[in-house]
Amino acid sequence: MDEVTYRVKGMHCASCAAIIRKKLLAVTGIGNVEVNQATEQAKISFSDRPLSDKELNDIVTKYGYELVRENNGTDTAAAKAETINVVSVDGLFADKEEQLERQRKLVMRSMPAAIVVFLLMMWDIASTVFRTLPLMPLSMEIFNGITMILASIFIFRIGTQFLDGIGRFFRYGTANMDTLIGIGTFSAFTYSSLVTIFPSLREQLALPSHTYFDVTIVVIGFVHLGKYLKVRSRLKTGEAIGRLASLQAKSALLIRKGEEIEIPADKVRKGNLLLVKPGAKIPVDGIITKGNSSIDESMVTGEPFPVDRKEGDSVMAGTINKQGSFTFTAMKVGKETMLARIIAMVEEAQSSKAPIQNIADRIAAVFVPAVLAIAAVTLIVWLTVGSSILGFQTAISYAIMGFVGILIIACPCALGLATPTAIITGIGKGAENGILIRNAESLERLSRVNTIVLDKTGTITKGAPTLSDTIPLDNGITAEALLQYAAGVERYSEHPLAEAIVRAAKTTGLELPEMTGFVATEGFGVKARKGDILVTVRKPDMQEVLRPTLNAMLNQGKTIVIVEIDKKAAGMIVLSDTLKEGVKESIAALKNKGMRIIMMTGDNPASASHIASLAGIDEVIAGVLPIEKAAKIHALQNEGKIVAMAGDGINDAPALAQADVGIAMATGTDIAMESAGITLLKGDIRKIPQAVALSRTTMRIIRQNLFWAFIYNIIGIPLATGALYPVFGIVLNPVFSGIAMAGSSVSVVSNSLRLKTIKLR
Repeated sequence: MDEVTYRVKGMHCASCAAIIRKKLLAVTGIGNVEVNQATEQAKISFSDRPLSDKELNDIVTKYGYELVRENNGTDTAAAKAETINVVSVDGLFADKEEQLERQRKLVMRSMPAAIVVFLLMMWDIASTVFRTLPLMPLSMEIFNGITMILASIFIFRIGTQFLDGIGRFFRYGTANMDTLIGIGTFSAFTYSSLVTIFPSLREQLALPSHTYFDVTIVVIGFVHLGKYLKVRSRLKTGEAIGRLASLQAKSALLIRKGEEIEIPADKVRKGNLLLVKPGAKIPVDGIITKGNSSIDESMVTGEPFPVDRKEGDSVMAGTINKQGSFTFTAMKVGKETMLARIIAMVEEAQSSKAPIQNIADRIAAVFVPAVLAIAAVTLIVWLTVGSSILGFQTAISYAIMGFVGILIIACPCALGLATPTAIITGIGKGAENGILIRNAESLERLSRVNTIVLDKTGTITKGAPTLSDTIPLDNGITAEALLQYAAGVERYSEHPLAEAIVRAAKTTGLELPEMTGFVATEGFGVKARKGDILVTVRKPDMQEVLRPTLNAMLNQGKTIVIVEIDKKAAGMIVLSDTLKEGVKESIAALKNKGMRIIMMTGDNPASASHIASLAGIDEVIAGVLPIEKAAKIHALQNEGKIVAMAGDGINDAPALAQADVGIAMATGTDIAMESAGITLLKGDIRKIPQAVALSRTTMRIIRQNLFWAFIYNIIGIPLATGALYPVFGIVLNPVFSGIAMAGSSVSVVSNSLRLKTIKLR
């Protein structure tokens, strides 16, 4: 069964995804359709002859969507099998940038007027309730005239997409959030225009003179603001995959008949013999056949120290060769490489996330026809039953008031404000405290998290080698002299451990001696002379490693170098990765919030357990590869756990994306930050419990807001139908519908602003 992936333009809610899937599945020859709102992609499987792009677009364009075929840059089936299947990043980003700019312009055109009108509307309502307040500075006639002009512009220029939503609803029976906004605002505008333009008709039918132009303006303005924020967050979502793809080497040095031939990296095939020079990226996964080197694998493993690799060892695509040249045989290329699998896992994990907006969209899909049906039934009942009892003139007045009142009170102003106001306030509060929250989904999920998985290096620890001990082995040398000798030699080396030793010597105020005859031996160490004295800084040999003292330190994750003076071991320099400040307090705070804390690392079990015990963490998962990290997260989720993952390296990207919430350290890689929903400035782990507190408080306020937003509809719609008439002889006037809707808006905004006063603990 052939499968083609398309980028979908014009999709912005779960209703859109459902419409596309439903309409395509109804077509003969299409076997299956998977539409993902988060990635804006549709995967279409054909059971028969594949339909052309034009045939597919003929189906969906009338509903407001467009399908654009993804291009992975390959032609042949063999090439496709060996090429990373990454979304067309440039095209996708260009589309989203275009959407963002379009929404930005709509916000700039609508929000200033919407804010002014909203404030005047609140002033008018408040002045009728509190007699001590002065009346609105504009007369109602002038206010209606101004707002009628503005509302006309909003409806027919700024809000055309909502009118299109109404048109598609009546023409094709499809409804989304645009339909809901369109019907509510257009009904309010139409009623207001009639009573304003035809005052005699209003008097004849005994209709109230109150208008709802202000409601039309405010709703359209705030809806455009929400759409802008959503597009902006989507633009950020896709950057992780693009950045991961950029780690791939652009070219490779192929060894053919003893000659070096530079070829594009995507042309490398299994079994090719490749040469890697110092400073070059390794293009594919393979096994070293000749030579040895020190390789920076931090972008894949996350561990801070370069790893020594020799003949027979494996190397990974995207890692960087630091020292020495070597040749290796390509074993895994294209989709099979570790980097490609990380890219695929990040994309898949991101695609599986269900945005919080989907809930509102699903409700909207039912809410719109339900409200229309209720309004239509109300109109019919008043005109038939009401006319026979009250007479036509009275009944038609009540019928119009009931019909308009239902649509006005159901207008989603409060529903539209309930989440954005709390989210905007909560995100602002987080930013003030160094907690950067990407979107509402991450904030919502964090509030429900009960398990937090922490990476070790760069999250719990500082992620950089620092001097922890200088141990003389010869009574004739002091610790200061030992460090001075070692730093004198290492000043000429570019190895990260050398940088740590030199930095430690300079920090303690030691003067670095001038050395001559510097020699670096791959896989062994460095040496130089200070006058007639030969100083060597090297790795411990096998006999030294077996000594209990050294072995114990190595098992704690420490790195040891031996300093020799004239070929005699004079001492040891011990380097280690240390805990970040506040780690123990943060772990304790999270446990107090009922969290299960797990440390997960690619480091060896002994080293991991040592760090975990220092941090106060009881559960440790050690020795895991990047793909295994994501699998461990998935296993916890299968146990019913809601998992947050905190990390800082590229190796953490799949796990960050797989987790319900990814938390990245700002001191780490861009890939980790783009894969995560939350970023902590300065990599401060103490902000994790603060982020949890913020998310829980924000979601509590959102639930309160949604309650108030819905309660007005639950109570107001029945009242607007005339439910009070048989008992009290009254029908809810649209004026009160407007006041009720405005009151709901005021309540949710005021409730959201309480977030500014909370203290994060």
